[in-house]
Amino acid sequence: MTFLQGPRAARRFIRGMAALSAGAACVAALALTGPARAAETGKVGLGLPLLTSPFWQSYNTYLPQYAKQMGIDILAPVNSNGDPAQQITDMNSLLNLGAKGIVVGPLDSAAISRALDAAAAKSVPVVAVDVAPTQGKVAMVVRADNRAYGEQACKYIGEHVKAGKVVQIMGDLASVNGRDRSEAFRACLKKYPSLSLLEIPASWKGDVAATALDSLLTANPDVKAVYMQAGGVYLSPTLQTLRRKQLLFPAGDAKHIVIVSNDGIPQEFEAIRKGEIDATISQPADLYAKYGLYYIQATLAGKTFKPGPTDHGSNIVQLQPGILEDQLPAPLVTKANVDDKSLWGNTVK
Repeated sequence: MTFLQGPRAARRFIRGMAALSAGAACVAALALTGPARAAETGKVGLGLPLLTSPFWQSYNTYLPQYAKQMGIDILAPVNSNGDPAQQITDMNSLLNLGAKGIVVGPLDSAAISRALDAAAAKSVPVVAVDVAPTQGKVAMVVRADNRAYGEQACKYIGEHVKAGKVVQIMGDLASVNGRDRSEAFRACLKKYPSLSLLEIPASWKGDVAATALDSLLTANPDVKAVYMQAGGVYLSPTLQTLRRKQLLFPAGDAKHIVIVSNDGIPQEFEAIRKGEIDATISQPADLYAKYGLYYIQATLAGKTFKPGPTDHGSNIVQLQPGILEDQLPAPLVTKANVDDKSLWGNTVK
């Protein structure tokens, strides 16, 4: 230990220690902010609407796979857990982390506009997957034709049920997906006057669907068909309810209730094989991940797009001025093609 002698030496010591403290503080600040920001800046943010559905679980599995193939650096995905307000917070968090682009699955077509405006203010492009916003700027919407979902489900039921009551278990009508599927199914069913429609608004919530379906079947035990707008959240509770009500009979049985679903998850395929349900529309979780990342990468590279056919078997349409949508193919799956290896539901791990 060195002892100071005299006031001049003491002053020199104090000045030296102050300089050392300032330098240490600067180093500490760099340690706290420099490497963290370097690790975050330049990455693509990923916003998931929820992870309780097998469909979104599969989508989340595909994201890092395609990101690696494309050489895209991604931030860890954020999960909004079905809460539109949380999704806005999550989007802002991604912006604060320095995301240079964002791929998000909107929960609410209108509410997401706040997050889109915040991204636009920072010149951060956004690609919307599965759900189209009703306002706000996006580089592209990656989605299948959801009106076609409702129409295909209706046609299948119309061709396989001669007469009787049909139940439509709807999604969230705050989402354009829920509205498109519901409106298209209703419109199509008018072409089959011997079929009558009963509806359950379930907001993509399996427990809500199960409770409402139980009550509906108590009052209407003669239901002939069910259309589930999302197998990922409705399949299990619907089958459980039918089984509990002793109304679950296999395809081919005279008492069988015809069931058509949407999503194309492995669990639906297994239910088709067992004869528990009859068909599903395969919503391409793999292609949503692939082309969501493709469009954000292309946009960041300065590319622009216009309506017309693509080179990957889809069609870009203009939803409204300034909003383009790449409508990816979504095939109907029945017992005849359920084992097709090209269907993502047969390849997901």
